[in-house]
Amino acid sequence: MNQQLDALLYGETNLIANMSNATALLKSSYSDINWAGFYQYDKSADELVLGPFQGNVACMHIANGSGVCGTAISTEEVQRVANVHEFAGHIACDSASNSEIVIPLIKDGKKIGVLDIDSQSLDRFSADNQEELESFAAVFLSHVDMPA
Repeated sequence: MNQQLDALLYGETNLIANMSNATALLKSSYSDINWAGFYQYDKSADELVLGPFQGNVACMHIANGSGVCGTAISTEEVQRVANVHEFAGHIACDSASNSEIVIPLIKDGKKIGVLDIDSQSLDRFSADNQEELESFAAVFLSHVDMPA
């Protein structure tokens, strides 16, 4: 999947286009997921804003530190949650979601946003999935041009 992502994004510098293809690839590659997408970090508002995704409608703004996505961006650590209903402060954008993994996207010390994947199944994401998705995020970030 990472080789396919690298090939898909080769030569493309538009962040939205790259996010769009990355989410489509994730949604078609992973079974048992109901949402895959990006939230972009807005430094001026200190919040995450909905970006390209595949799945049901979603929350458009998430405060830094709120929910699974906000926790991932504030701590700069992957959040792998077996049961989102047991996560303090979980934001239920889609009531069908039961487990979630969120990968923070940071490049050159700057927060870009998060990669968020949800499943209707409990405990859907393994340590192996986490490792694969962290690698996927690294390939994605290698195609992000940082402003000067």
